[in-house]
Amino acid sequence: MARAIEAQVLTKTFRLPHEQRTTIKEHFLHPFRQVGYERNEALLDVSFHVEEGEFFSVVGPNGSGKSTLLKIIAGIYRADSGELRVEGKLSPFIELGVGFNPELTARDNVRINATLLGLSKRELEERYDAIVAFAELGRFMDQKLKNFSSGMQVRLAYAIAIQVTFDILLLDEVLAVGDAEFQEKCMETFEQLRAAGKTIVFVSHDLGTITHFSDRVLYIDGGRAVALGPAEEVVACYLDAHGLAPSAF
Repeated sequence: MARAIEAQVLTKTFRLPHEQRTTIKEHFLHPFRQVGYERNEALLDVSFHVEEGEFFSVVGPNGSGKSTLLKIIAGIYRADSGELRVEGKLSPFIELGVGFNPELTARDNVRINATLLGLSKRELEERYDAIVAFAELGRFMDQKLKNFSSGMQVRLAYAIAIQVTFDILLLDEVLAVGDAEFQEKCMETFEQLRAAGKTIVFVSHDLGTITHFSDRVLYIDGGRAVALGPAEEVVACYLDAHGLAPSAF
């Protein structure tokens, strides 16, 4: 089977400042004050591959490097070292609000985001109603996005992400915001996308959903790959490492 994603020894380090100057006045009062930095190794020598059509999940505690990994795959971040190969067109749902303009209406935001993700004007016209119907926001499409709740925004963003043409869908905590009905609709799309042979890379703390849908799971902690394998085995490893009982999810 062909590989949709192949990553070899990916490493990403950030420099975290110890002192933050928030005003211009501080710069003038202390122009020569040194700002110290701390190295944060978000990812360290992480290797894995994702097969075409696979539902591949990534688990780990907060700050483990999961979102950084997805942003590298999406091309938002560049790894400091290592190799990454992605075969196919990506549709990223990575960070709520990215690409949205709160001062524009929901209708205009759909047009802009769908265009940025590769839909032509004709394709957008054909799929606009489906986007609005999935998000269930028909009455609100002419309101400015700044008046939307986070739940409304995530519904709209996800509705756009699944309507663009893609081979690989990147999902970061799509289930963390939204009511039970929206989460159930997401589950239905997971089934449909798997049946259509789409590749999904899913980051979530919802271990029940991960166990149910995933073919394989990558467990990372402290920026390092801890385990990679069948969903039930890796989720059990994660639970054991953090002293959690299976009933926790």
